[in-house]
Amino acid sequence: MRQFIALLLFLTLSSTAHSRQPADFAELYEAHSDSVVTVNTVSVTIQGQSRRTQKGLGSGVLIKSDQIMTAAHVVDGAQVIEVQFNDGELIKASVVSSLKDSDVALLQLERPHPSPRIATLADSEQTRIGSQVFIIGSPFGISQTLSVGHLSGRMNRGLMAGGAPIEFLQTDTAINTGNSGGPMFNTRGEVIGIVSFILSKSGGFDGIGFATAINSAKEALLTSSGVLAGFEGIMLTDDLARILNFPKAGLLVQRVNADSVVGKAGLMPGIVPAEIAGSPFLLGGDLILEINGLVCATPHDFELVRSSTLELHSDESYGIKVFRQGETIELLAGMPLTGINAFGVTLTK
Repeated sequence: MRQFIALLLFLTLSSTAHSRQPADFAELYEAHSDSVVTVNTVSVTIQGQSRRTQKGLGSGVLIKSDQIMTAAHVVDGAQVIEVQFNDGELIKASVVSSLKDSDVALLQLERPHPSPRIATLADSEQTRIGSQVFIIGSPFGISQTLSVGHLSGRMNRGLMAGGAPIEFLQTDTAINTGNSGGPMFNTRGEVIGIVSFILSKSGGFDGIGFATAINSAKEALLTSSGVLAGFEGIMLTDDLARILNFPKAGLLVQRVNADSVVGKAGLMPGIVPAEIAGSPFLLGGDLILEINGLVCATPHDFELVRSSTLELHSDESYGIKVFRQGETIELLAGMPLTGINAFGVTLTK
């Protein structure tokens, strides 16, 4: 009996020890590094008689055989985008959608990679604070570089895209120039975030970095309904709304895709850059008060709006009540029979 109990105790301890074994980052790197790419960009600006060419560098991750997810600021203003894979393959790409507040962008490759290693996108809500994470990217142009750390926290700055709050994941994993747009993985090798920015006093990495949560990236780029896609906004509290001379809380529109359903309905973006309490805003745009008859004053309200709009038929229109230049007006947004894609853009036959 004693021998049986001792054996049972040994097996229990062995099982517990095995379940707590640290992640093998060498194996994880070998298994997933081929899904990570370097994103090279070229932008040209012309001022008077002068022409300036600027090269840029970032990282990205392959989410389909011909699609890359990266950071919006990596490809912002780029005329030429070239993606380099781990095997040296170079493929040109174009921007399908780029959302500045979310800092995520979707790129379309001119052709699929001949042997793609496609990354798995996780549910970022399932990764707990304190969990180990790792990042693969191209810091300072040194491609396929691994850095390891932890998920340190979560941050929501009141930004909305695709009708959902934008969440950023905080990490102590080393992030430097060139890491932007690269994937943050959990210890199962699933992507939980897209590297975005750092907070630094030195100009280098001081141990506080942020990645757009992959759930926010998916919502903004891949799964948003056309009703709520096509614009970005900042949720205003009652106090902030009063400071800005708005009658009530709502969603202050920042940017609008002119070809989206809401863009064609006449939703107006912000045009005047400003900073309030250290946060950047674009003022002068519409304040959304209601969508489809439902109030839009809190992130919870948007969950109700999302549920309501999912019940709309393809030939139905819906109202967007906005406050604009001292007046409350209602815009009518049509749901085209030809359908809409994840960015709220009409699909023609």
